[in-house]
Amino acid sequence: MMRRSVILLLSGLFCCSISAQQHKYSRQEYIEMYKDAAIASMRTHGIPASITLAQGCLESADGNSPLAVEALNHFGIKCHTDWKGPTYMRQDDEKGKSCFRVYKSVQDSYNDHADFLRYRDRYAFLFDIPLSDYKSWCYGLKKAGYATDPKYAERLIKIIEEYNLYQYDSLNVPAILLPAAPAELEKSTRLEPASASRLYNLSSDRTIYIRNRVAFVISNTGDSYESIAAEYHLFSREILRFNDLKEKTELAPGTVVYIQKKRTRTPRGLTMHIAEKGDTYRGIAQRYGVQLKSIQKYNNLGKGDISPKEGEQVLLRPVR
Repeated sequence: MMRRSVILLLSGLFCCSISAQQHKYSRQEYIEMYKDAAIASMRTHGIPASITLAQGCLESADGNSPLAVEALNHFGIKCHTDWKGPTYMRQDDEKGKSCFRVYKSVQDSYNDHADFLRYRDRYAFLFDIPLSDYKSWCYGLKKAGYATDPKYAERLIKIIEEYNLYQYDSLNVPAILLPAAPAELEKSTRLEPASASRLYNLSSDRTIYIRNRVAFVISNTGDSYESIAAEYHLFSREILRFNDLKEKTELAPGTVVYIQKKRTRTPRGLTMHIAEKGDTYRGIAQRYGVQLKSIQKYNNLGKGDISPKEGEQVLLRPVR
Protein backbone atom coordinates (compact mmCIF):
# COMPACT_ATOMS: atom_id res chain seq x y z
CA MET A 1 0.00 0.00 0.00
CA MET A 2 2.82 2.34 0.94
CA ARG A 3 4.62 1.57 -2.32
CA ARG A 4 1.49 2.29 -4.34
CA SER A 5 1.04 5.62 -2.56
CA VAL A 6 4.61 6.62 -3.34
CA ILE A 7 4.16 5.73 -7.00
CA LEU A 8 0.94 7.73 -7.18
CA LEU A 9 2.63 10.68 -5.50
CA LEU A 10 5.57 10.61 -7.90
CA SER A 11 3.20 10.27 -10.84
CA GLY A 12 1.27 13.29 -9.63
CA LEU A 13 4.42 15.36 -9.26
CA PHE A 14 5.58 14.33 -12.72
CA CYS A 15 2.25 15.32 -14.24
CA CYS A 16 2.37 18.68 -12.47
CA SER A 17 5.90 19.24 -13.78
CA ILE A 18 4.86 18.47 -17.34
CA SER A 19 1.82 20.71 -16.96
CA ALA A 20 3.99 23.59 -15.75
CA GLN A 21 6.42 23.14 -18.63
CA GLN A 22 3.58 23.16 -21.15
CA HIS A 23 2.08 26.44 -19.92
CA LYS A 24 1.94 28.93 -22.77
CA TYR A 25 2.56 32.53 -21.78
CA SER A 26 0.39 35.24 -23.21
CA ARG A 27 2.06 38.37 -24.50
CA GLN A 28 0.74 40.39 -21.57
CA GLU A 29 2.13 37.83 -19.11
CA TYR A 30 5.51 37.99 -20.81
CA ILE A 31 5.58 41.79 -20.61
CA GLU A 32 4.69 41.75 -16.92
CA MET A 33 7.40 39.18 -16.18
CA TYR A 34 10.25 40.95 -17.98
CA LYS A 35 9.44 44.67 -18.00
CA ASP A 36 11.74 45.25 -15.00
CA ALA A 37 14.64 43.57 -16.83
CA ALA A 38 13.97 45.77 -19.86
CA ILE A 39 13.89 48.92 -17.72
CA ALA A 40 17.18 47.85 -16.11
CA SER A 41 18.75 47.55 -19.58
CA MET A 42 17.56 51.07 -20.34
CA ARG A 43 19.13 52.44 -17.18
CA THR A 44 22.47 50.66 -17.58
CA HIS A 45 22.87 50.54 -21.38
CA GLY A 46 20.66 53.29 -22.84
CA ILE A 47 18.38 50.94 -24.80
CA PRO A 48 14.67 51.91 -24.74
CA ALA A 49 12.73 49.46 -22.58
CA SER A 50 10.05 49.28 -25.27
CA ILE A 51 12.62 48.04 -27.77
CA THR A 52 13.96 45.33 -25.45
CA LEU A 53 10.47 44.13 -24.57
CA ALA A 54 9.22 44.15 -28.16
CA GLN A 55 12.27 42.21 -29.33
CA GLY A 56 11.84 39.75 -26.48
CA CYS A 57 8.19 39.20 -27.40
CA LEU A 58 8.92 38.78 -31.10
CA GLU A 59 12.14 36.77 -30.94
CA SER A 60 10.98 34.35 -28.22
CA ALA A 61 7.32 34.05 -29.21
CA ASP A 62 6.48 35.53 -25.80
CA GLY A 63 8.81 33.08 -24.09
CA ASN A 64 7.23 30.02 -25.73
CA SER A 65 9.63 29.24 -28.59
CA PRO A 66 11.86 26.14 -28.38
CA LEU A 67 14.92 28.41 -28.31
CA ALA A 68 13.52 30.35 -25.35
CA VAL A 69 12.35 27.26 -23.46
CA GLU A 70 15.35 25.01 -24.08
CA ALA A 71 18.22 27.52 -24.39
CA LEU A 72 16.73 30.45 -22.39
CA ASN A 73 17.67 32.58 -25.41
CA HIS A 74 14.97 35.26 -25.72
CA PHE A 75 16.55 37.42 -28.43
CA GLY A 76 17.65 34.95 -31.09
CA ILE A 77 21.31 35.86 -30.64
CA LYS A 78 23.55 33.50 -32.57
CA CYS A 79 26.91 32.18 -31.39
CA HIS A 80 29.22 34.34 -33.53
CA THR A 81 32.96 33.84 -33.16
CA ASP A 82 33.26 35.42 -29.71
CA TRP A 83 30.82 33.11 -27.87
CA LYS A 84 32.56 30.65 -25.54
CA GLY A 85 29.49 29.25 -23.75
CA PRO A 86 27.17 26.31 -24.55
CA THR A 87 25.38 26.27 -27.88
CA TYR A 88 22.06 25.21 -29.34
CA MET A 89 21.54 24.18 -32.97
CA ARG A 90 18.22 24.79 -34.63
CA GLN A 91 16.68 25.57 -37.99
CA ASP A 92 16.92 29.26 -38.86
CA ASP A 93 15.23 31.44 -41.48
CA GLU A 94 18.19 30.65 -43.69
CA LYS A 95 18.79 27.18 -45.12
CA GLY A 96 20.23 24.65 -42.70
CA LYS A 97 20.77 24.88 -38.96
CA SER A 98 22.35 27.77 -37.09
CA CYS A 99 24.24 27.98 -33.83
CA PHE A 100 22.57 29.93 -31.02
CA ARG A 101 23.76 30.92 -27.55
CA VAL A 102 22.56 29.05 -24.47
CA TYR A 103 22.13 30.93 -21.17
CA LYS A 104 21.93 29.88 -17.54
CA SER A 105 18.95 32.15 -16.93
CA VAL A 106 16.59 34.46 -18.79
CA GLN A 107 18.22 37.38 -16.98
CA ASP A 108 21.55 36.37 -18.56
CA SER A 109 19.83 36.49 -21.95
CA TYR A 110 18.61 40.03 -21.24
CA ASN A 111 22.06 41.09 -20.03
CA ASP A 112 23.76 39.66 -23.12
CA HIS A 113 21.23 41.34 -25.41
CA ALA A 114 22.04 44.71 -23.81
CA ASP A 115 25.78 44.13 -24.22
CA PHE A 116 25.27 42.84 -27.77
CA LEU A 117 23.65 46.09 -28.89
CA ARG A 118 25.75 48.47 -26.82
CA TYR A 119 29.20 47.14 -27.64
CA ARG A 120 28.99 46.13 -31.30
CA ASP A 121 30.08 48.75 -33.80
CA ARG A 122 27.26 48.14 -36.25
CA TYR A 123 24.68 49.22 -33.64
CA ALA A 124 26.63 52.27 -32.40
CA PHE A 125 24.54 54.76 -34.41
CA LEU A 126 21.41 53.67 -32.52
CA PHE A 127 22.66 55.38 -29.38
CA ASP A 128 22.43 58.77 -31.07
CA ILE A 129 18.64 58.25 -31.26
CA PRO A 130 16.57 59.56 -28.31
CA LEU A 131 15.07 56.97 -25.98
CA SER A 132 11.60 58.24 -26.82
CA ASP A 133 11.95 57.66 -30.58
CA TYR A 134 11.13 53.95 -30.62
CA LYS A 135 10.23 53.98 -34.32
CA SER A 136 13.71 55.13 -35.34
CA TRP A 137 15.18 52.46 -33.08
CA CYS A 138 13.07 49.80 -34.79
CA TYR A 139 14.08 50.89 -38.27
CA GLY A 140 17.67 51.24 -37.08
CA LEU A 141 17.74 47.64 -35.86
CA LYS A 142 16.50 46.48 -39.25
CA LYS A 143 19.07 48.66 -41.04
CA ALA A 144 21.87 47.26 -38.86
CA GLY A 145 20.87 43.73 -39.85
CA TYR A 146 19.55 42.41 -36.55
CA ALA A 147 16.98 40.31 -38.46
CA THR A 148 16.43 39.28 -42.07
CA ASP A 149 12.64 39.78 -41.95
CA PRO A 150 11.89 42.73 -44.28
CA LYS A 151 8.96 43.67 -42.01
CA TYR A 152 10.99 43.42 -38.79
CA ALA A 153 10.70 47.12 -37.89
CA GLU A 154 6.96 47.24 -38.56
CA ARG A 155 6.38 44.12 -36.44
CA LEU A 156 8.26 45.63 -33.50
CA ILE A 157 6.35 48.90 -33.82
CA LYS A 158 3.04 47.05 -33.85
CA ILE A 159 3.90 45.27 -30.58
CA ILE A 160 5.06 48.50 -28.93
CA GLU A 161 1.92 50.41 -29.89
CA GLU A 162 -0.55 47.61 -29.29
CA TYR A 163 0.72 47.05 -25.73
CA ASN A 164 1.73 50.65 -24.97
CA LEU A 165 5.31 49.62 -24.31
CA TYR A 166 6.52 53.18 -24.87
CA GLN A 167 5.16 53.98 -21.40
CA TYR A 168 8.29 52.33 -19.99
CA ASP A 169 10.53 54.72 -21.93
CA SER A 170 9.19 57.79 -20.16
CA LEU A 171 10.83 57.09 -16.81
CA ASN A 172 12.98 59.77 -15.26
CA VAL A 173 16.31 58.32 -16.34
CA PRO A 174 19.16 60.46 -14.97
CA ALA A 175 20.71 62.42 -17.83
CA ILE A 176 24.17 61.20 -16.86
CA LEU A 177 23.16 57.66 -17.89
CA LEU A 178 22.13 58.63 -21.39
CA PRO A 179 24.72 57.58 -23.97
CA ALA A 180 26.69 60.11 -25.95
CA ALA A 181 28.70 59.24 -29.04
CA PRO A 182 32.41 60.04 -28.52
CA ALA A 183 33.56 62.67 -30.96
CA GLU A 184 36.58 62.02 -33.16
CA LEU A 185 39.64 63.42 -31.43
CA GLU A 186 42.91 64.78 -32.71
CA LYS A 187 44.76 62.03 -34.53
CA SER A 188 48.16 61.59 -32.97
CA THR A 189 50.28 58.81 -31.56
CA ARG A 190 52.07 61.21 -29.21
CA LEU A 191 51.03 62.07 -25.68
CA GLU A 192 49.48 65.51 -25.93
CA PRO A 193 46.32 67.46 -25.00
CA ALA A 194 43.40 66.63 -27.24
CA SER A 195 41.51 69.15 -29.30
CA ALA A 196 38.23 70.29 -27.83
CA SER A 197 35.03 68.41 -28.58
CA ARG A 198 31.39 68.65 -27.56
CA LEU A 199 31.57 65.59 -25.35
CA TYR A 200 34.82 66.26 -23.56
CA ASN A 201 34.13 69.94 -22.92
CA LEU A 202 31.75 68.74 -20.22
CA SER A 203 34.82 68.62 -17.98
CA SER A 204 36.53 72.00 -17.77
CA ASP A 205 39.16 71.23 -15.15
CA ARG A 206 40.73 68.07 -16.55
CA THR A 207 43.18 67.68 -19.43
CA ILE A 208 42.45 65.11 -22.11
CA TYR A 209 45.43 63.27 -23.61
CA ILE A 210 45.83 61.15 -26.72
CA ARG A 211 47.74 57.90 -27.06
CA ASN A 212 47.48 55.71 -30.14
CA ARG A 213 44.57 57.93 -31.22
CA VAL A 214 42.66 57.08 -28.04
CA ALA A 215 41.60 59.65 -25.42
CA PHE A 216 42.51 59.24 -21.76
CA VAL A 217 42.75 61.24 -18.56
CA ILE A 218 44.97 61.07 -15.49
CA SER A 219 43.09 60.33 -12.27
CA ASN A 220 43.19 62.70 -9.33
CA THR A 221 42.85 62.06 -5.59
CA GLY A 222 39.28 61.08 -4.82
CA ASP A 223 38.51 59.89 -8.36
CA SER A 224 36.91 56.53 -9.09
CA TYR A 225 36.14 54.82 -12.39
CA GLU A 226 32.46 55.51 -11.71
CA SER A 227 33.00 59.25 -11.13
CA ILE A 228 35.11 59.62 -14.28
CA ALA A 229 32.50 57.67 -16.27
CA ALA A 230 29.79 60.05 -15.04
CA GLU A 231 31.97 63.04 -15.91
CA TYR A 232 32.17 61.98 -19.56
CA HIS A 233 28.65 60.56 -19.97
CA LEU A 234 29.81 56.95 -20.04
CA PHE A 235 28.42 53.90 -18.30
CA SER A 236 30.43 52.44 -15.42
CA ARG A 237 30.64 49.07 -17.18
CA GLU A 238 31.74 50.85 -20.33
CA ILE A 239 34.73 52.60 -18.77
CA LEU A 240 35.78 49.35 -17.11
CA ARG A 241 35.76 47.66 -20.52
CA PHE A 242 37.78 50.51 -22.02
CA ASN A 243 40.44 49.85 -19.37
CA ASP A 244 40.37 46.02 -19.53
CA LEU A 245 38.75 45.61 -16.12
CA LYS A 246 35.97 43.15 -15.33
CA GLU A 247 34.94 44.59 -11.98
CA LYS A 248 35.19 47.75 -9.93
CA THR A 249 38.56 48.39 -8.36
CA GLU A 250 40.23 51.22 -6.46
CA LEU A 251 41.65 53.98 -8.59
CA ALA A 252 44.98 55.36 -7.43
CA PRO A 253 45.87 59.00 -8.22
CA GLY A 254 47.98 59.37 -11.37
CA THR A 255 46.45 56.37 -13.14
CA VAL A 256 45.79 56.43 -16.88
CA VAL A 257 42.04 56.03 -17.51
CA TYR A 258 40.88 55.61 -21.09
CA ILE A 259 37.56 57.24 -21.94
CA GLN A 260 37.39 55.72 -25.40
CA LYS A 261 37.67 52.16 -26.66
CA LYS A 262 41.34 51.31 -27.20
CA ARG A 263 42.75 50.25 -30.56
CA THR A 264 43.42 46.70 -31.64
CA ARG A 265 47.04 47.45 -32.56
CA THR A 266 49.80 50.04 -32.35
CA PRO A 267 50.80 52.25 -35.33
CA ARG A 268 53.13 50.87 -37.99
CA GLY A 269 56.73 50.90 -36.84
CA LEU A 270 55.84 50.11 -33.22
CA THR A 271 55.63 46.33 -33.26
CA MET A 272 56.72 45.10 -29.85
CA HIS A 273 57.48 45.93 -26.25
CA ILE A 274 60.44 44.45 -24.36
CA ALA A 275 59.09 43.46 -20.98
CA GLU A 276 60.55 45.13 -17.94
CA LYS A 277 60.57 43.95 -14.34
CA GLY A 278 57.08 44.31 -12.85
CA ASP A 279 55.28 44.52 -16.20
CA THR A 280 51.85 42.96 -16.64
CA TYR A 281 50.09 42.36 -19.94
CA ARG A 282 47.27 44.68 -18.88
CA GLY A 283 49.82 47.34 -17.92
CA ILE A 284 51.41 47.05 -21.35
CA ALA A 285 47.97 47.33 -22.96
CA GLN A 286 47.35 50.54 -21.01
CA ARG A 287 50.78 51.90 -21.81
CA TYR A 288 50.28 51.63 -25.58
CA GLY A 289 46.52 52.18 -25.87
CA VAL A 290 45.90 48.64 -27.17
CA GLN A 291 43.15 46.26 -26.08
CA LEU A 292 44.36 43.50 -23.78
CA LYS A 293 42.51 40.83 -25.77
CA SER A 294 44.49 41.86 -28.87
CA ILE A 295 47.80 41.49 -27.04
CA GLN A 296 46.67 38.10 -25.77
CA LYS A 297 45.83 37.06 -29.34
CA TYR A 298 49.09 38.28 -30.90
CA ASN A 299 51.16 36.50 -28.23
CA ASN A 300 49.08 33.30 -27.98
CA LEU A 301 48.36 33.94 -24.30
CA GLY A 302 45.91 32.10 -22.11
CA LYS A 303 43.54 33.78 -19.64
CA GLY A 304 45.86 32.75 -16.82
CA ASP A 305 48.87 34.54 -18.33
CA ILE A 306 49.20 37.77 -16.36
CA SER A 307 52.84 38.86 -16.52
CA PRO A 308 55.61 38.41 -19.11
CA LYS A 309 59.14 37.46 -18.14
CA GLU A 310 61.69 40.26 -17.97
CA GLY A 311 63.20 40.76 -21.44
CA GLU A 312 60.34 38.94 -23.20
CA GLN A 313 59.21 40.36 -26.55
CA VAL A 314 55.52 41.25 -26.37
CA LEU A 315 53.89 41.84 -29.76
CA LEU A 316 51.67 44.92 -29.98
CA ARG A 317 50.37 44.28 -33.50
CA PRO A 318 50.11 41.26 -35.79
CA VAL A 319 53.29 40.17 -37.51
CA ARG A 320 53.17 38.41 -40.86
